[in-house]
Amino acid sequence: MSLSKKIRAAIQGYGKLSFLPTLPRQTYHVKTLPTLPDQIMKQDLDGPASTGINSLRWLALFGAGVSGLLGCATIAYSDEAEHGLAASNYPWPHNGILSSYDHASIRRGHQVYQEVCASCHSMSLISYRDLVGVAYTEEETKAMAAEIEVVDGPNDEGEMFTRPGKLSDRFPQPYANEQAARFANGGAYPPDLSLITKARHNGQNYVFALLTGYHDPPAGVLIRDGLHYNPYFPGGAIAMPKMLIDGAVEYEDGTPATEAQMGKDVVTFLSWAAEPEMEERKLMGFKWIFVLSLAVLQAAYYRRLKWSIFKSRKLVLDVVN
Repeated sequence: MSLSKKIRAAIQGYGKLSFLPTLPRQTYHVKTLPTLPDQIMKQDLDGPASTGINSLRWLALFGAGVSGLLGCATIAYSDEAEHGLAASNYPWPHNGILSSYDHASIRRGHQVYQEVCASCHSMSLISYRDLVGVAYTEEETKAMAAEIEVVDGPNDEGEMFTRPGKLSDRFPQPYANEQAARFANGGAYPPDLSLITKARHNGQNYVFALLTGYHDPPAGVLIRDGLHYNPYFPGGAIAMPKMLIDGAVEYEDGTPATEAQMGKDVVTFLSWAAEPEMEERKLMGFKWIFVLSLAVLQAAYYRRLKWSIFKSRKLVLDVVN
Protein backbone atom coordinates (compact mmCIF):
# COMPACT_ATOMS: atom_id res chain seq x y z
CA MET A 1 0.00 0.00 0.00
CA SER A 2 1.35 3.42 -0.93
CA LEU A 3 1.95 6.21 1.57
CA SER A 4 -1.01 8.31 0.34
CA LYS A 5 -3.43 5.36 0.74
CA LYS A 6 -2.16 4.71 4.28
CA ILE A 7 -2.75 8.36 5.23
CA ARG A 8 -6.31 8.32 3.81
CA ALA A 9 -7.15 5.03 5.67
CA ALA A 10 -5.87 6.44 8.96
CA ILE A 11 -7.95 9.61 8.62
CA GLN A 12 -11.12 7.67 7.73
CA GLY A 13 -10.65 5.32 10.72
CA TYR A 14 -10.09 8.30 13.03
CA GLY A 15 -13.36 9.85 11.91
CA LYS A 16 -15.40 6.67 12.66
CA LEU A 17 -14.52 6.62 16.37
CA SER A 18 -17.83 7.09 18.30
CA PHE A 19 -16.40 8.72 21.43
CA LEU A 20 -14.64 11.49 19.46
CA PRO A 21 -16.38 14.40 17.78
CA THR A 22 -16.94 13.86 14.11
CA LEU A 23 -14.19 15.53 12.11
CA PRO A 24 -14.72 16.92 8.64
CA ARG A 25 -13.40 14.50 6.11
CA GLN A 26 -10.44 15.96 4.30
CA THR A 27 -8.28 14.38 1.72
CA TYR A 28 -4.55 15.06 1.87
CA HIS A 29 -2.08 14.29 -0.80
CA VAL A 30 1.57 13.73 -0.15
CA LYS A 31 2.60 16.41 -2.57
CA THR A 32 0.43 19.03 -0.84
CA LEU A 33 1.37 18.28 2.76
CA PRO A 34 2.96 21.36 4.32
CA THR A 35 6.53 20.95 5.39
CA LEU A 36 7.66 21.39 8.97
CA PRO A 37 9.53 24.71 8.47
CA ASP A 38 6.44 26.21 6.76
CA GLN A 39 4.23 25.14 9.67
CA ILE A 40 6.63 26.62 12.18
CA MET A 41 6.84 29.89 10.27
CA LYS A 42 3.05 30.03 10.03
CA GLN A 43 2.70 29.41 13.76
CA ASP A 44 5.27 32.11 14.49
CA LEU A 45 3.41 34.60 12.33
CA ASP A 46 -0.07 33.73 13.50
CA GLY A 47 0.62 32.92 17.14
CA PRO A 48 0.31 35.39 20.01
CA ALA A 49 4.12 35.48 20.57
CA SER A 50 4.95 36.50 16.98
CA THR A 51 5.69 40.11 17.96
CA GLY A 52 8.21 39.07 20.62
CA ILE A 53 9.92 36.61 18.28
CA ASN A 54 10.25 39.24 15.56
CA SER A 55 11.70 41.67 18.08
CA LEU A 56 14.29 39.10 19.14
CA ARG A 57 15.23 38.49 15.51
CA TRP A 58 15.73 42.19 14.82
CA LEU A 59 17.73 42.50 18.03
CA ALA A 60 19.98 39.62 16.95
CA LEU A 61 20.52 41.24 13.54
CA PHE A 62 21.32 44.56 15.20
CA GLY A 63 23.82 42.87 17.52
CA ALA A 64 25.51 41.14 14.59
CA GLY A 65 25.82 44.48 12.75
CA VAL A 66 27.30 46.22 15.79
CA SER A 67 29.78 43.36 16.26
CA GLY A 68 30.84 43.67 12.61
CA LEU A 69 31.35 47.43 12.93
CA LEU A 70 33.38 46.98 16.10
CA GLY A 71 35.50 44.35 14.35
CA CYS A 72 36.20 46.69 11.43
CA ALA A 73 37.06 49.51 13.84
CA THR A 74 39.45 47.23 15.72
CA ILE A 75 41.18 46.24 12.48
CA ALA A 76 41.47 49.90 11.42
CA TYR A 77 42.85 50.87 14.84
CA SER A 78 45.43 48.09 14.80
CA ASP A 79 46.46 49.04 11.26
CA GLU A 80 46.85 52.68 12.32
CA ALA A 81 48.92 51.61 15.32
CA GLU A 82 51.15 49.50 13.05
CA HIS A 83 51.57 51.91 10.12
CA GLY A 84 50.38 55.23 11.52
CA LEU A 85 47.65 57.38 10.02
CA ALA A 86 47.14 56.54 6.35
CA ALA A 87 48.78 59.11 4.09
CA SER A 88 46.98 60.62 1.13
CA ASN A 89 47.92 59.74 -2.44
CA TYR A 90 49.68 62.78 -3.83
CA PRO A 91 49.96 63.42 -7.60
CA TRP A 92 53.70 62.97 -8.01
CA PRO A 93 54.69 64.14 -11.52
CA HIS A 94 57.05 61.20 -12.08
CA ASN A 95 54.45 58.49 -11.41
CA GLY A 96 53.05 58.45 -14.95
CA ILE A 97 53.80 55.68 -17.42
CA LEU A 98 56.01 57.91 -19.57
CA SER A 99 56.73 60.61 -16.95
CA SER A 100 60.25 61.50 -15.85
CA TYR A 101 61.72 63.11 -12.76
CA ASP A 102 61.64 66.85 -12.23
CA HIS A 103 65.41 67.38 -12.27
CA ALA A 104 65.12 70.93 -10.93
CA SER A 105 63.22 69.49 -7.98
CA ILE A 106 65.93 66.84 -7.51
CA ARG A 107 68.54 69.59 -7.28
CA ARG A 108 66.50 71.54 -4.75
CA GLY A 109 65.82 68.33 -2.82
CA HIS A 110 69.52 67.57 -2.62
CA GLN A 111 70.05 71.05 -1.22
CA VAL A 112 67.39 70.42 1.44
CA TYR A 113 69.05 67.11 2.29
CA GLN A 114 72.48 68.72 2.63
CA GLU A 115 71.35 71.63 4.77
CA VAL A 116 68.62 69.97 6.86
CA CYS A 117 68.84 66.16 6.82
CA ALA A 118 72.52 65.27 6.37
CA SER A 119 73.42 66.22 9.96
CA CYS A 120 71.59 63.08 11.22
CA HIS A 121 70.70 60.85 8.26
CA SER A 122 73.14 59.09 5.96
CA MET A 123 72.81 58.03 2.32
CA SER A 124 75.47 55.35 2.16
CA LEU A 125 74.45 53.97 -1.25
CA ILE A 126 74.76 57.23 -3.22
CA SER A 127 78.02 58.50 -4.72
CA TYR A 128 78.76 61.99 -5.94
CA ARG A 129 79.14 60.75 -9.50
CA ASP A 130 75.47 59.70 -9.45
CA LEU A 131 74.52 63.39 -9.41
CA VAL A 132 76.36 64.16 -12.65
CA GLY A 133 73.91 64.84 -15.45
CA VAL A 134 70.96 64.50 -13.09
CA ALA A 135 71.11 67.61 -10.90
CA TYR A 136 74.60 69.05 -11.40
CA THR A 137 77.30 69.32 -14.03
CA GLU A 138 80.54 67.37 -13.66
CA GLU A 139 82.45 70.50 -12.58
CA GLU A 140 79.87 71.38 -9.95
CA THR A 141 79.89 67.83 -8.60
CA LYS A 142 83.70 67.73 -8.42
CA ALA A 143 83.76 71.00 -6.50
CA MET A 144 81.08 69.67 -4.14
CA ALA A 145 82.98 66.44 -3.51
CA ALA A 146 86.23 68.32 -2.88
CA GLU A 147 84.62 70.08 0.09
CA ILE A 148 84.69 66.89 2.19
CA GLU A 149 87.69 65.03 3.62
CA VAL A 150 87.91 61.30 3.20
CA VAL A 151 90.07 58.97 5.27
CA ASP A 152 92.01 56.82 2.83
CA GLY A 153 95.02 54.56 2.88
CA PRO A 154 97.16 53.03 3.91
CA ASN A 155 99.96 54.86 2.11
CA ASP A 156 103.45 53.52 1.35
CA GLU A 157 104.35 53.90 5.01
CA GLY A 158 101.31 51.92 6.16
CA GLU A 159 99.50 54.89 7.63
CA MET A 160 96.02 56.22 6.96
CA PHE A 161 95.65 59.72 5.58
CA THR A 162 92.96 62.19 4.63
CA ARG A 163 92.36 63.53 1.15
CA PRO A 164 89.79 65.72 -0.60
CA GLY A 165 86.75 63.87 -1.84
CA LYS A 166 86.28 62.85 -5.47
CA LEU A 167 83.42 61.70 -7.67
CA SER A 168 83.72 58.03 -6.74
CA ASP A 169 83.28 58.71 -3.00
CA ARG A 170 79.99 58.04 -1.23
CA PHE A 171 78.11 60.70 0.69
CA PRO A 172 79.76 61.26 4.10
CA GLN A 173 78.39 59.53 7.21
CA PRO A 174 77.17 61.85 9.98
CA TYR A 175 78.26 59.40 12.72
CA ALA A 176 81.09 56.94 13.05
CA ASN A 177 78.82 54.04 14.03
CA GLU A 178 75.32 53.17 15.24
CA GLN A 179 76.19 53.54 18.91
CA ALA A 180 77.38 57.11 18.35
CA ALA A 181 74.20 57.90 16.40
CA ARG A 182 71.97 56.57 19.19
CA PHE A 183 73.92 58.41 21.87
CA ALA A 184 73.55 61.71 20.01
CA ASN A 185 69.80 61.24 19.40
CA GLY A 186 68.58 60.06 22.78
CA GLY A 187 68.58 56.37 21.91
CA ALA A 188 66.87 56.74 18.51
CA TYR A 189 68.73 55.61 15.41
CA PRO A 190 68.24 57.85 12.34
CA PRO A 191 67.67 55.51 9.38
CA ASP A 192 69.65 55.61 6.18
CA LEU A 193 67.72 57.47 3.48
CA SER A 194 69.11 55.78 0.38
CA LEU A 195 66.08 53.48 -0.02
CA ILE A 196 63.67 55.09 2.43
CA THR A 197 60.86 55.56 -0.13
CA LYS A 198 61.01 51.82 -0.89
CA ALA A 199 61.49 50.64 2.69
CA ARG A 200 58.42 52.33 4.18
CA HIS A 201 54.72 51.61 3.85
CA ASN A 202 53.16 53.75 1.10
CA GLY A 203 56.62 55.00 0.11
CA GLN A 204 56.93 58.63 -0.91
CA ASN A 205 53.40 59.53 0.24
CA TYR A 206 54.31 58.38 3.76
CA VAL A 207 57.61 60.30 3.81
CA PHE A 208 55.96 63.52 2.63
CA ALA A 209 53.10 63.17 5.12
CA LEU A 210 55.57 62.45 7.93
CA LEU A 211 57.72 65.50 7.15
CA THR A 212 54.75 67.88 6.96
CA GLY A 213 52.43 66.23 9.53
CA TYR A 214 53.75 67.64 12.82
CA HIS A 215 51.23 69.41 15.09
CA ASP A 216 50.24 69.63 18.72
CA PRO A 217 48.87 66.43 20.28
CA PRO A 218 45.10 66.30 20.75
CA ALA A 219 43.47 66.45 24.16
CA GLY A 220 44.13 63.35 26.22
CA VAL A 221 47.27 62.30 24.33
CA LEU A 222 50.44 62.55 26.40
CA ILE A 223 53.85 62.66 24.72
CA ARG A 224 56.88 62.12 26.94
CA ASP A 225 59.86 64.44 26.91
CA GLY A 226 62.16 64.04 23.92
CA LEU A 227 59.38 62.88 21.58
CA HIS A 228 57.12 64.79 19.22
CA TYR A 229 53.57 64.09 18.10
CA ASN A 230 53.11 63.00 14.50
CA PRO A 231 50.02 60.91 13.64
CA TYR A 232 51.66 59.45 10.53
CA PHE A 233 54.42 57.78 12.55
CA PRO A 234 53.59 54.36 14.06
CA GLY A 235 52.53 55.01 17.63
CA GLY A 236 52.20 58.76 17.05
CA ALA A 237 55.41 59.71 18.92
CA ILE A 238 58.65 60.31 17.00
CA ALA A 239 62.08 61.38 18.23
CA MET A 240 62.82 63.57 15.19
CA PRO A 241 61.61 67.13 15.70
CA LYS A 242 59.93 69.19 13.00
CA MET A 243 62.71 70.08 10.56
CA LEU A 244 60.92 71.68 7.59
CA ILE A 245 60.09 75.26 8.47
CA ASP A 246 59.22 77.98 6.00
CA GLY A 247 62.42 79.68 4.89
CA ALA A 248 64.73 77.04 6.36
CA VAL A 249 66.78 77.03 3.13
CA GLU A 250 67.32 79.55 0.36
CA TYR A 251 66.93 77.99 -3.07
CA GLU A 252 69.43 78.95 -5.75
CA ASP A 253 66.71 79.36 -8.39
CA GLY A 254 64.59 81.67 -6.24
CA THR A 255 61.77 79.17 -5.57
CA PRO A 256 59.90 80.06 -2.34
CA ALA A 257 61.09 77.62 0.35
CA THR A 258 57.78 76.79 1.96
CA GLU A 259 57.29 73.71 4.09
CA ALA A 260 55.29 71.90 1.40
CA GLN A 261 57.77 72.87 -1.34
CA MET A 262 60.74 71.60 0.64
CA GLY A 263 58.88 68.38 1.47
CA LYS A 264 58.02 67.82 -2.18
CA ASP A 265 61.60 68.51 -3.33
CA VAL A 266 63.33 66.32 -0.77
CA VAL A 267 60.89 63.44 -1.40
CA THR A 268 61.54 63.75 -5.15
CA PHE A 269 65.28 63.57 -4.44
CA LEU A 270 64.82 60.51 -2.20
CA SER A 271 62.61 58.85 -4.83
CA TRP A 272 65.34 59.36 -7.41
CA ALA A 273 67.95 57.98 -4.98
CA ALA A 274 65.86 54.82 -4.52
CA GLU A 275 65.21 54.41 -8.27
CA PRO A 276 67.88 56.24 -10.30
CA GLU A 277 67.23 53.92 -13.26
CA MET A 278 63.48 54.67 -13.50
CA GLU A 279 63.68 56.97 -16.53
CA GLU A 280 65.90 54.56 -18.45
CA ARG A 281 63.63 51.65 -17.53
CA LYS A 282 60.51 53.46 -18.76
CA LEU A 283 62.22 54.47 -22.00
CA MET A 284 63.46 50.94 -22.60
CA GLY A 285 59.98 49.54 -21.91
CA PHE A 286 58.42 51.97 -24.40
CA LYS A 287 60.96 50.94 -27.05
CA TRP A 288 60.24 47.25 -26.47
CA ILE A 289 56.48 47.81 -26.68
CA PHE A 290 56.90 49.70 -29.96
CA VAL A 291 59.10 47.00 -31.47
CA LEU A 292 56.78 44.20 -30.33
CA SER A 293 53.81 46.10 -31.79
CA LEU A 294 55.54 46.16 -35.17
CA ALA A 295 56.30 42.44 -34.84
CA VAL A 296 52.63 41.69 -34.07
CA LEU A 297 51.47 43.66 -37.12
CA GLN A 298 53.98 41.87 -39.33
CA ALA A 299 52.92 38.47 -37.97
CA ALA A 300 49.24 39.29 -38.60
CA TYR A 301 49.96 40.35 -42.17
CA TYR A 302 52.06 37.24 -42.82
CA ARG A 303 49.29 35.03 -41.43
CA ARG A 304 46.70 36.58 -43.74
CA LEU A 305 49.08 36.27 -46.68
CA LYS A 306 49.71 32.58 -46.09
CA TRP A 307 46.18 31.51 -45.18
CA SER A 308 44.33 33.62 -47.76
CA ILE A 309 44.97 30.93 -50.41
CA PHE A 310 43.37 28.22 -48.32
CA LYS A 311 40.47 30.35 -47.08
CA SER A 312 39.52 31.70 -50.52
CA ARG A 313 39.80 28.48 -52.57
CA LYS A 314 36.73 26.67 -53.82
CA LEU A 315 36.46 22.89 -53.87
CA VAL A 316 34.23 21.23 -56.49
CA LEU A 317 33.24 17.59 -56.04
CA ASP A 318 32.31 15.64 -59.18
CA VAL A 319 30.02 12.99 -57.78
CA VAL A 320 29.05 11.71 -61.21
CA ASN A 321 32.47 10.73 -62.52
